[in-house]
Amino acid sequence: MPKIIFDPEKLPVEALGGEAALDPERLTPAWLRQRFASPPDWQPEPPGESWGAREEMMPASVLLPLVQREGGLTMLLTVRTAHLSAHAGQISFPGGRAESYDASAIATALRESEEEIGLQRRHVDVIGTLPDYITGTGYRVTPVVGLIAPPFELAADANEVAEIFEVPLQFLMDGMNHQRLSLELPEGAGQRSFYAMPYDRFFIWGATAGMLRNLFHFLRA
Repeated sequence: MPKIIFDPEKLPVEALGGEAALDPERLTPAWLRQRFASPPDWQPEPPGESWGAREEMMPASVLLPLVQREGGLTMLLTVRTAHLSAHAGQISFPGGRAESYDASAIATALRESEEEIGLQRRHVDVIGTLPDYITGTGYRVTPVVGLIAPPFELAADANEVAEIFEVPLQFLMDGMNHQRLSLELPEGAGQRSFYAMPYDRFFIWGATAGMLRNLFHFLRA
């Protein structure tokens, strides 16, 4: 399928996720560690990007970095530079394609985070992973969740990352902040649906929002 160009911010909001916000108790490092150590039975969000799935998917990993701030956990995210060939200008987690020398999906996420935002792996306490997420661009992405304790230093790779910012985890883990959007594909190819989580001047959507929805379902189960 040819590349589809559209502005997700101009699409109408069809619905909200609508689920209640998570109890603040579930948004603490101790509770998160216990949840990943003893995961419940739960179901990931049905994928909305499967229209781009292929027989052979490219393995990749991203880091979901949870920063331990005094006011509560925040999720660290990046804005991709405008000139990139894929997902230019979009909000994303630090991460990328797996390389043959990576020992595991976790190793990929840690390496890519060092390369993209200068986050040294010694600062990352990996507490678990979420189910792989299939993207419309042909990637099978493993989301790796890690706790980050300040102080730490960041240095964005200017070729890939335009900006680094943080969003309160409490905002992201509230179903009332999850917008459902849909796009009609050309030539009668169907409809693509996805979530968006606008925060301040940042429009979080697509695969990034989809993985956040899976984290939400996992923590609320």
